[in-house]
Amino acid sequence: MQLHISPSLRHVTVLPTKGVKEFIKVKVASRRVSYRMLFYFLLFFTFLLRFVFVLTTVDGIDGETKCSTLGCLGKKIGPRILGRRIESKVPEVIYKVLEEPMSKDELKGKTDIPQSLEEFMAEVKDGRLDAKAFALRLREMVTLLEQRTRTAKIQEYLYRHVASSSIPKQLHCLALKLANEHSMNAAARLQLPSPELVPALVDNSYFHFVLASDNVLAAAVVAKSLVENALRPEKFVLHVITDKKTYSPMQAWFSLHSLSPAIIEVKALHHFDWFSKGKVPVLEAMEKDQRVRAQFRGGSSAIVANNGEQPYVIAAKLQALSPKYNSLMNHIRIHLPELFPSLNKVVFLDDDIVVQTDLSPLWDIDMNGKVNGAVETCSGEDKFVMSKRFKSYLNFSHPLIKKNFNPNECAWAYGMNILDLEAWRKTNISLTYHYWLEENLKSDLSLWQLGTLPPGLIAFHGHVHVIDPFWHMLGLGYQDNTSFADAESAGVIHFNGRAKPWLDIAFPKLRPLWAKYIDFSNKFIKSCHIRAS
Repeated sequence: MQLHISPSLRHVTVLPTKGVKEFIKVKVASRRVSYRMLFYFLLFFTFLLRFVFVLTTVDGIDGETKCSTLGCLGKKIGPRILGRRIESKVPEVIYKVLEEPMSKDELKGKTDIPQSLEEFMAEVKDGRLDAKAFALRLREMVTLLEQRTRTAKIQEYLYRHVASSSIPKQLHCLALKLANEHSMNAAARLQLPSPELVPALVDNSYFHFVLASDNVLAAAVVAKSLVENALRPEKFVLHVITDKKTYSPMQAWFSLHSLSPAIIEVKALHHFDWFSKGKVPVLEAMEKDQRVRAQFRGGSSAIVANNGEQPYVIAAKLQALSPKYNSLMNHIRIHLPELFPSLNKVVFLDDDIVVQTDLSPLWDIDMNGKVNGAVETCSGEDKFVMSKRFKSYLNFSHPLIKKNFNPNECAWAYGMNILDLEAWRKTNISLTYHYWLEENLKSDLSLWQLGTLPPGLIAFHGHVHVIDPFWHMLGLGYQDNTSFADAESAGVIHFNGRAKPWLDIAFPKLRPLWAKYIDFSNKFIKSCHIRAS
């Protein structure tokens, strides 16, 4: 095909081949049509003819004879644009077989089920199975592997539950040796703090931190990391709250291991006047909670024996049996305004955190009248850790929860919280907390299943000020996806989860961030065989 244009641009001739007379001859009227426009139109038309010719030729080569030229063009450009869809080549019988439910009992007694993909492919090639037989064998193999995977996961969760719930003998040894030291050595029974520093305990010009723990080693790491990273440690006051049985070991440790110039107070719950006055709501709730759990749960054996639940549900129920969730140390934070009536603001620290920066700037954060300064847990790079919303903790199938809360509302983290006690005393947060605890007990723990965070989310609803994620990195106790470098760059890291850094199931990659605050040459640490790894 040739295109000839006269020098005067008034004649355009299109010739199919050489030696053939004029095929198309157009005389252009200068007054009606632009020569340049007509020229571009003919060029575009020539290109379009060649494009359609190529597509049609390719369809002919591929053997596609059942579609029109326009239909074939639609398939090339996009099946959904021009209405043509590429049909599935998988036989319908395979879908039907694979969609049929298969019970666990159907596999009983069968010993010839392929144990691997390699065995399955060898059987398919040797047996020359038809589509239905192929689908049946595939379904049997996949079902068997799913059952084995489920069993293995549940066993893993059970072993982790046992490992995280028990007290390691090294920690038990440390508590016993320190208790003995407390009874034998006057230096281990020093008043903490010394008499001249007692006024600082109620002085709001200091930075006050509260740590509630019955774990001496964990508390020692939190205290040391807090003080060592402080720019003005002489302005830091750490209030260590413990229970009656751990008071002697805890006092012995901090009496013999001074963190001066920081001020350390060690106090057991029975030393607080508020606890000796009448009934304490949290104690009553815990007693009822333990009775309900004993009847409702049925123990770890009953949980694991439930074949109808997914492994992650079983894992959550096992975690609910952890002693931590029934520990008074975990619930006591809701009574901080009563325990420290003279203080205006405190930072509450869990005993499974490590401080890696100076925390005094937390007092410069404007809380905008809110009570609880916390890190949100619904956004961030690590979706496994930072994807928690209300629906992650509360049961929104229960009408009481569904009526009062939004399932997609962002959750926040316990572990490192700025608490404005002055603003707290003007609210009904503590009453709300206990009200919902009672409601959960009445409903056989159907509103939520574990922990102090769910009632905390409810009680502090509308009273939370979001702070920068730098101040609190979560999840180091249940995943090791967080790199060592990222964890090291955070202000506070939190080993929330089962894999606590003082347990053998701790993640080796992350444990050094905690272990570096322990002096492994210390006589108590060494005699109890507490090692860095």
